[in-house]
Amino acid sequence: MKKSLALLLTILMLAMFAFTTCSSSDKTKPMVMKKHKKGAGLGHDYRTFYTNGKIKYGRIGDSYKAKLVMYLAGNQFMVIEELIQDFQKKYPKIRSIYVETIPPGQIFKGQLLKQGIINGQKTSMNPDLFASVNLKHLKKLKAKGKMKKYMIYVHNKLELMVAKGNPKHIKGPKDLARDDIVQSHPNPLTEGIFKFYGSKMLKMLKIYKKVTGGKMCRSCWAVPGKTWFTSRHHRETPYRIEHGQADVGIVWATEVTHAKAKGRKLEGVAIPAPYNMKHKVGYAIGRLNKGKNRKNARRFLKYLASKRAQRIYAKYGFIKAKKKERKLRKL
Repeated sequence: MKKSLALLLTILMLAMFAFTTCSSSDKTKPMVMKKHKKGAGLGHDYRTFYTNGKIKYGRIGDSYKAKLVMYLAGNQFMVIEELIQDFQKKYPKIRSIYVETIPPGQIFKGQLLKQGIINGQKTSMNPDLFASVNLKHLKKLKAKGKMKKYMIYVHNKLELMVAKGNPKHIKGPKDLARDDIVQSHPNPLTEGIFKFYGSKMLKMLKIYKKVTGGKMCRSCWAVPGKTWFTSRHHRETPYRIEHGQADVGIVWATEVTHAKAKGRKLEGVAIPAPYNMKHKVGYAIGRLNKGKNRKNARRFLKYLASKRAQRIYAKYGFIKAKKKERKLRKL
């Protein structure tokens, strides 16, 4: 009898533990993205566009053989399809265009300065064009004899992303110092948005240490259970917020615009100037000296500076560059 009672109590205790574990918040758990879902990851930051309208995903080897190869700052991913297809209408003889949209810090360090490996495949170290939200990347390429000229072609600003309805009632960037929220931010190692802009905003507000714990890492908890640093924020942060793993994240304003346009259960909280860095953020692009498709690269730069391309960017929430900014100049 005593043994049966003890066994019953043990089973009840295990059941209660399992229920508590399953029903507790999962905000302190690392994100596991379902790569098979469209837009969730696999290959969608590496696209090859053809003049027949087809788009192939994840063909990393095309970085060696496409008729135009571009490595661009990842937060432009939502614009690229319309932009490239519009460009191809103007230049239909450019049969294939390979576009990579990942953090420019990762591109700069892992693909332009050394041989990169993506999904087990080598990537070209000599794309035709490279764009970054950090002009210093381009200046360093000039110092290494890889690039000579650049132009600023578009602008952006910081915004906070939250779940639809803003359940935590976050009013602005000062709320990032609150103890009752879980945050998801771009990592400070390879994500220019945080390395050069988000971190500066937090320092201006005197909450940098509180939010980051002074830690610099990638795909990690900067502050355990409170602040997660992503690997690729424009995919991870929306996912984490949608799935209850985070309450708020620093993103580009264009990412909020895109999420809302797609009907995702997300919205934005505006960051006032000067904290939104609108006055600082400029997208710089330049042609690599050893790119294989120089003529096509020059054609794209000319197109990018056009009013037509500017209108497409503005449609997705980007801020148009001034006419004088869209002219090539020496680094």
